[in-house]
Amino acid sequence: MLTDPVSDMLTRIRNANQALHEKVSMPTSKFKEEIARILAAEGYIDGYEVVGTGPLRTLEVKLRYGASRQRVIEGLKRVSTPGRRVYVAAADLPRVQGGLGVVVVSTSQGLLPDREARRRQLGGEVVCEVW
Repeated sequence: MLTDPVSDMLTRIRNANQALHEKVSMPTSKFKEEIARILAAEGYIDGYEVVGTGPLRTLEVKLRYGASRQRVIEGLKRVSTPGRRVYVAAADLPRVQGGLGVVVVSTSQGLLPDREARRRQLGGEVVCEVW
């Protein structure tokens, strides 16, 4: 049993990205699917799909690479952990790489990228940073 499934997801993506794999699979949850949706919308992955039925469903994430196999994802960082939750107000949302990266924020309206959370003036728990 995992104590931090989101951290496990990010580590799997980070490791597969470093090894230049085409896709990576992991156990799924609605929270992980939302993170994958944000990564796909922001252009960090080519897409994702939920495979299987019932409790043994898996999430397959298709990684994206640039010309000559350049990595699109340069870094992933888990910010808020089960032992240390990090909450911020809308005005205090961090910027990753001077705004070139994205911060995934868990708000009262669901998971949002930092730009959308700022636009809606919503704060919340900082889940992870991607650049």
